[in-house]
Amino acid sequence: MMAMDAIARRRGTAAITVLAGLAVLAGTALLVGSWRDELPDPVASHWGADGRPNGFSSLDGLLGYLLGLGALLVLGFGAVTLWLGHTALTRRIGAAATVWSALFLSIVTAGSLAVQRGLADAHDAGGIGGVMAWAAVTSVVVAIIVSVVVPGDPRQPTGTPIDAGAPRAPLGQPAAWRGHAESRAALLIGLGVCGLMVALALWTRLWPLLIVAVVVFALVASMSVAVVRVDDRAITIGSPLGWPRTRIPLDEVVRADVIEVRPLRDFGGWGWRVGRGGRVGIVLRGGESLLVERTGGRSIVVTVDGAQTAAGLVNTLADRDRTGS
Repeated sequence: MMAMDAIARRRGTAAITVLAGLAVLAGTALLVGSWRDELPDPVASHWGADGRPNGFSSLDGLLGYLLGLGALLVLGFGAVTLWLGHTALTRRIGAAATVWSALFLSIVTAGSLAVQRGLADAHDAGGIGGVMAWAAVTSVVVAIIVSVVVPGDPRQPTGTPIDAGAPRAPLGQPAAWRGHAESRAALLIGLGVCGLMVALALWTRLWPLLIVAVVVFALVASMSVAVVRVDDRAITIGSPLGWPRTRIPLDEVVRADVIEVRPLRDFGGWGWRVGRGGRVGIVLRGGESLLVERTGGRSIVVTVDGAQTAAGLVNTLADRDRTGS
């Protein structure tokens, strides 16, 4: 019954977000299509660093690009949600990415064409820095809201003892542990990108790019650092900013262990990833990592220092929770 409930959540989340994303794309195409007689031919489709148009396209070509790329992203992220969304964290990230991609492309397309309405020549179009800032902020805010409202996992507690061969830790008081993992390379790249965007904003005087820089850095920071907490109730793994975040109750732990992770081989890269079988990975480096296997065939890996200590404490606390001793 629980397995069927989990499958239903995956299907429902994927279906709703994919349909919503496709509806946003289709609605944008219809709206922009209604402006056909007010737009120049060809329309501006690309802007240079100086804030002036430097690329042009037919309206149909631009709409074809919007619908083609948008539909590809929406269906791709929807497939991730459907096939790999074994945990609420994966479903939430997949749903957020689905909605984000449709909304960002739609706002950029509609906004860049709105500034051209009434023009005879697309060369006369102004800059779209404000449009880009609006698209970046709005799409991220809506994506976060979507991730929050996606239903969590159904509770799947177990009373089965932890495997006797699993690591254990001496139990002292208070029984708690805290560790963190970070990707300095990702943070440096994020800082570099933000620095370039700030320099571009100062050079072009497109001040809304400063907002985009802040949003980009916030996203990079949230995905490049993870804090792991273990106490007598749960394991909590999340960004210092509070999102993404996942919580694993001790009564859903099957076993905690230490494994060696190779980011490219095991998860296809670095960051918050999904591996084979829907395994969630917070992969910020290679090497020793904490593996927590859960009921319902779910599991999560985090590349945190002190993984051996964390795994032993999780198993010991889970045993105490079930035996009362």
